[in-house]
Amino acid sequence: MSVLNGSWQHKFLTTNGVKLHYVTQGKGDLVLLLHGFPEFWYSWRYQIPELAKYYQVVAVDMRGYNESDKPDRLEAYRLKELLGDVRGIIRALGHRQCILAGHDWGGFIAWEFAYEYPEMVENLIALNMPHPAKFGESLRDNPQQMLKSWYILAFQVPFLPEFVFQWNDYDVVAKAFQSMAIDKTTFSQEDIAAYKDAIAKPGALTAMLNYYRNILPNLTHERDRGILTIPTLTIWGEEDKVLGKELTYGTEAYVRDFTIHYIPKCSHWVQQEQPQLVNQYILEFLGHSQN
Repeated sequence: MSVLNGSWQHKFLTTNGVKLHYVTQGKGDLVLLLHGFPEFWYSWRYQIPELAKYYQVVAVDMRGYNESDKPDRLEAYRLKELLGDVRGIIRALGHRQCILAGHDWGGFIAWEFAYEYPEMVENLIALNMPHPAKFGESLRDNPQQMLKSWYILAFQVPFLPEFVFQWNDYDVVAKAFQSMAIDKTTFSQEDIAAYKDAIAKPGALTAMLNYYRNILPNLTHERDRGILTIPTLTIWGEEDKVLGKELTYGTEAYVRDFTIHYIPKCSHWVQQEQPQLVNQYILEFLGHSQN
């Protein structure tokens, strides 16, 4: 890996029927980082040491990913279970609440967790993942976003997506990161190898795709999405090829205390492509300045 830190600790905890791997650094209030697809804790490698100056930072491998357990039941990746994992992580680490940050799928889970368990979220940070109501609307009413989200339908097919991902030593994984990034130096060969290694672990690929294979029940999960009162920050790479910037417009109607920062010339992989800006915006939002 291109970024290593001797003070990071790799640990496991068991909650909600699964054993989850996580990386942690620092002390104090909890910052919980949730990754997206097809990533794992490593996508937060640039944020962990900066946030650990002020907090106990935990970057978890979500269920199905990397070193965490990979249940083989499709229903194990329903939103109820994913939210239960987050709740269990916070409690297992000895905290009552956390600063919750998520990117991509992790961002979707973070948004939903804030509605389900608002008392457990002090601040919410979503990176390149719109409010769930805006995302659901876009998949129904936005033809441009429907085209960008073609892969969601493709992932519903049994076995074929697994075959495509595995073809030519998981070359599609490398292309997903390297072709989407605006700054082509963002991902080193070591970074790509780390992501390939994680997705190649037994059972991981199907588990990761099962998040998408539950997309309908996950998006229609019953919830009273009123006005969210938790202070919320969204950071958005403007050149996201899978989620349009317009999905962020009007979020203020759903969130009372809302801050958004757009980052130009930056892709979906925002915290890896522009880590200094992302760290700056997060720390400022939380009342700190970068050293």
